[in-house]
Amino acid sequence: MNREFPIFKVTKKAENSLKKGHPWVYDAEITSVSKMPENGSFVDVLSDNGTYLGTGLYSEKSKIRVRVLSSNTNDLFDEQFFERRLRYAVMYRKTVMREDFENCRLVFGEADGLPGVTVDRYGKILVAEVLSYGMDMIKDMLYRLLIKVLMEIGIEIEGIYERNNISIRKLEGLLEYKGWYEADYLKHPNSTVTEIIENGIVYEVDFENGQKTGYFLDQKFNRQLVARLALGKNVLDCFTHTGSFALNAIKGGADHVTAVDISESAITMAKKNAQRNGFADKIDFITCDVFDLLKDLAQSRKSSYDFIILDPPAFTKSSKTVYNASKGYYEINFRAMKLLPRGGYLATCSCSHFMRNELFVEMLKKAAHDASVQLKQIEERQQAPDHPILWNVPETDYLKFYVFQVI
Repeated sequence: MNREFPIFKVTKKAENSLKKGHPWVYDAEITSVSKMPENGSFVDVLSDNGTYLGTGLYSEKSKIRVRVLSSNTNDLFDEQFFERRLRYAVMYRKTVMREDFENCRLVFGEADGLPGVTVDRYGKILVAEVLSYGMDMIKDMLYRLLIKVLMEIGIEIEGIYERNNISIRKLEGLLEYKGWYEADYLKHPNSTVTEIIENGIVYEVDFENGQKTGYFLDQKFNRQLVARLALGKNVLDCFTHTGSFALNAIKGGADHVTAVDISESAITMAKKNAQRNGFADKIDFITCDVFDLLKDLAQSRKSSYDFIILDPPAFTKSSKTVYNASKGYYEINFRAMKLLPRGGYLATCSCSHFMRNELFVEMLKKAAHDASVQLKQIEERQQAPDHPILWNVPETDYLKFYVFQVI
């Protein structure tokens, strides 16, 4: 192997992890360095006995010191390499999403061999987030190549909006910001609000100020399941955000929906979406804390809901806070189970990777036991396939979604 890249040798633990396909090397796992690389540059990773393990991008400030891109010694890491990665990512979505390709996640970081890079598509707008130093250094090339790949299949992109206003960038030594990406091959619109159609429902997406990149694309097929079960139901949609589960329930034939969120701006957007789709007469909106509402409903014993949807934000973003998060998940699920009549329906989920599925299931079992109910599972689901789960990278497996009849 004839390389000019600096060589990082790593511990046996890191060697085993890399051989199993996980792409991260932590700072504490590096045992020696042949020469210090420039921040964001390529390095070769070797075992202590000199076995080649892969080549990746170096980040001098991050605890994830190297993000490995490939273990193939023939890869050159030139434009053709990254173009192939982007083409694989795009064509995968075109295959698995089909009619939903118009609005989907085009790039999902490590799952697509592009660590730290997220790109969502809303029609002619791309919304990008870059969280690793090395990828940030080559983002101009990545954006240009992505536009090229999309143009080859007849897709015109008007603008790329960067949502790099996330604190994790500080850990990489990167600035936090958001705004249009400026390039001579792009002429972006003036507005940062666009319309999308998902499951036959029209939404207004604010990709400048909305959560994440403006909309939660990962739940689109789970919303279809809710629609299928909602016929004739009185539905309580908790943590409604922009109203997506609520609107799918109405489209599925729900008699009435109450949509709840603590964010006034989210409720305002949800109301607009309800009006836009002609659903305003079948939905009420409440701006309040869901925990308080469920507690008040339980005390009043006047609940008429026979379908409750719990789609909370991530209660934990680290392994250190999983215990407290589990208590939060328990509380809302326990109260929902107590509120529902026998034969009622519950859709419940967690979008936190750190709340592992086995922990989530144990929490649900405890909540059901304490609520003196049984759970008849209808379906267990995960995120939509445009957010692919790479089995060697458990961090890509984050969304747990269960639907039960409560008996």
